[in-house]
Amino acid sequence: MKVYKFGGASVRNADGVRNLQKIIGGERDLFIIVSAMGKTTNALERVFEGLRQGDRAAAAERIAELREYHARIVEDLWHGPTKLDRVEALFDELTRIAAETDYDPRDAELWYDAIVAYGELVSTSIISEYLAFAGTPNRWIDMRRCFLTEQRHKDAGVDIEASAPRLKAALADAGGSVFVGQGFIGGAPDGTTATLGREGSDYSAAVVAHILDAESMSVWKDVDGVMNADPKTFPDAVQIPELNYLDTIELAYSGAQIIHPKTIKPLQNKNIPLYVRPFGDKRKPGTVIRGVSAPVEVPILILKKGQVLLTIRSRDFSFVLEEKLGTIFSLLERYRIKTNLVHNSAVNLSLCVDDTWHIDKAVAALREAGFDVMKAVDMELLTIRGYTEPLFLKYAQIGPKVFIRQTTQSTVRLVRKR
Repeated sequence: MKVYKFGGASVRNADGVRNLQKIIGGERDLFIIVSAMGKTTNALERVFEGLRQGDRAAAAERIAELREYHARIVEDLWHGPTKLDRVEALFDELTRIAAETDYDPRDAELWYDAIVAYGELVSTSIISEYLAFAGTPNRWIDMRRCFLTEQRHKDAGVDIEASAPRLKAALADAGGSVFVGQGFIGGAPDGTTATLGREGSDYSAAVVAHILDAESMSVWKDVDGVMNADPKTFPDAVQIPELNYLDTIELAYSGAQIIHPKTIKPLQNKNIPLYVRPFGDKRKPGTVIRGVSAPVEVPILILKKGQVLLTIRSRDFSFVLEEKLGTIFSLLERYRIKTNLVHNSAVNLSLCVDDTWHIDKAVAALREAGFDVMKAVDMELLTIRGYTEPLFLKYAQIGPKVFIRQTTQSTVRLVRKR
């Protein structure tokens, strides 16, 4: 069994779906994980915002736009007006949720997951139907029934041991050898839909590969492989031919968009190689990630945007006590604030964190717990691995104001104003 994962950018239009069909043409014993098409997840987040703000008309308008967007893709694929019953039913369900839900702010994450999951459900329904139409028999798999997650929304982990018999049973009952499943989603123990965090489709594919003892997993992207930097930000970026699991985890933690941070562990546990391959030309080798690799000879630059810098101080100047640190990080976990860099002195703790819905609630809770908190917004975190001082001067000191610089023997990390 092989596992292929296709991202939303790859299948954003009919040409992309047709190219997916070419890539898998002739394959057998294949499990395909697919994301929502194009910017559908972003659009569904706006549907949720309409629900959250009580603007049902705005939510309905966004859903109508999404229905039309997917209808155009279907019409292009089938060369004329075509209705797919499963797709129409999914949009009808989504419309009812947006129109009839009695929204409670305490259930924000639950309703967020319920709404955004429709992106993957719709995309995989279209792709499964089209593959059959184009001559590739396959079976659509509902990953909400196969992945049992923890009771957590927006960023759930998968209970792999409990999920394994569910997924294997679904495939055994299905027959056939090509399967199409959704990335990003699973089912919580209470029966509600849970999502695995933004870009969680990579993680979905890795869990499938682990459970099915896949010979390999391939992520198809709009680049030739893993680059040492985002070419949109750093035009002189070059491809890295191979990486090991450990380096990949470090890069993902630092904010590299090559792979979801939770993806590597399920693969590493069974020594399954991960290929990052170009969607535009499957003949190119891409990048392979495995247990052992040649050393990376080029510096790696990772820019993580959407950051907030919190500077925290205890009002009684007892900050160095361990219990103070425990209080701070417990509060951050309560509000699901992800910390990407920690910098401390005797009286101050500076944290570079993701900007999320609940950042202001977390700041308020820290202040109630006896801390003074300063918040700096519009920040970004730049990590340079394998840096040299000329490289640092080239990318780090020109332009944005640097608030924090952390340096080790091979890495520099900078928190700077965007």
